[in-house]
Amino acid sequence: MKAMLAFLLGAALAAAVVWNPFHWAWANGAVARLHPPMAMGGATQGAAAAASAPQGQRKILYWHDPMLPNYISNKPGKSPMGMDLIPVYADEEPQGSGIRVNPNFVQNFGVLTATAVRGTIPVDIRTVGILDYNQKNLALVNTKYEGWIEKVAVNYVGQPVTRGEELFEIYSPQLVTTEQEYLSTLEYVRKLEGAADADAMARARSLLAATRERLRYWDITDAQIDQLKSTGRIARTLKVFSPVTGVVMAKADNALEGMKVEPGMTIYKIADLSTVWGGIQVYEDQVRYVRVGTQAAITVDAFPNRRWTARVVYIDPNVDPQTRTLKVYVEIPNPDGILRPQMYANVEISVPVVTGAVKIPEEAVLHSGVRSVVIVEKPNGLFDPRPVELGALGGGYREILKGIEPGEKVVTSSQFLIDSESNLKEAVQKMMAGESGNGKGH
Repeated sequence: MKAMLAFLLGAALAAAVVWNPFHWAWANGAVARLHPPMAMGGATQGAAAAASAPQGQRKILYWHDPMLPNYISNKPGKSPMGMDLIPVYADEEPQGSGIRVNPNFVQNFGVLTATAVRGTIPVDIRTVGILDYNQKNLALVNTKYEGWIEKVAVNYVGQPVTRGEELFEIYSPQLVTTEQEYLSTLEYVRKLEGAADADAMARARSLLAATRERLRYWDITDAQIDQLKSTGRIARTLKVFSPVTGVVMAKADNALEGMKVEPGMTIYKIADLSTVWGGIQVYEDQVRYVRVGTQAAITVDAFPNRRWTARVVYIDPNVDPQTRTLKVYVEIPNPDGILRPQMYANVEISVPVVTGAVKIPEEAVLHSGVRSVVIVEKPNGLFDPRPVELGALGGGYREILKGIEPGEKVVTSSQFLIDSESNLKEAVQKMMAGESGNGKGH
């Protein structure tokens, strides 16, 4: 009987503590310790916290669904997801500006931050181009005399040649005549040696030098002239050699042997491939960042693991009216000769544009279309959505002209969720001012 009486008294005491019909303060504290309100908890726990909050001690600002940050209401109920709305109390709001974020939220959603620093903002220009011959390293093979080609040694376009390599032999009556004059003058000098006076000898040697120089003007090499001098025999044909090392780009005809050539006629066009050019397109708004001498990084599809460093050598002064671009040429070292004209190239030009700028990672900026916002981390778990004025963009960084100071930490991931909380706070302020109160989400 005593045991039954003790049980009934204990049950009555527990019910009085929970219901608290006489509004005992100590009972409220006990219930609060047993069932603390949860800012981002389950629906049943949130509803219990709202029901257990005594009126007159904790002021409820609004109800919201933590799964839908932008949904708020001025009365309890359910969200569109079917979750019971959780009350937000006045004493849970952060003091001062900023949004208070639960540490569990920061950890679970991987909120990352970076520090605003002063530094250089580069401008990255990425474009494409086509490789071409270096126009400064092109050589034309021609003759300064009339003649007929014989015994062609280089027969096809694309054939590699080296400097001094034989290209063809040519017969020219003018060359034969000049050779005969040289040998005759040489014989005349030899006869005058030791027999003529000094003036006659000087005139004879001057004539010999002039004849030799005429041969050299016709691109006859010193070795060929010396051979003519030592043998004393006129060569019917003379060999023509390549003036450069490179590849044959073009030749006068498919069949050169037997062809008659005129002075100045191009027989071969030879390109030196030790360097090549890349013709790239640069948009109008990017041209101000490019100068002659600016460096660029080159990759080609044929050799994806290779990277070449080039430099700008020429900027076309004319804008293409169709594409609104300018043609820029870069020079690329090609010591092993693996880069070939007409290859497709990817080009990256990185130019330091702004120095001493306040910069943050590009991903830290939220663009709303009307304004740009950066979430700044503050002490005590506060985050401050802050409008900023943007500057140059490059190298993965954005210049901040106004709104952020060096040393401040900015959020670089999941910041859109915090920005949603900021929009929620703004909506609450409007609701408290009477601009919303119909219980619908915002």
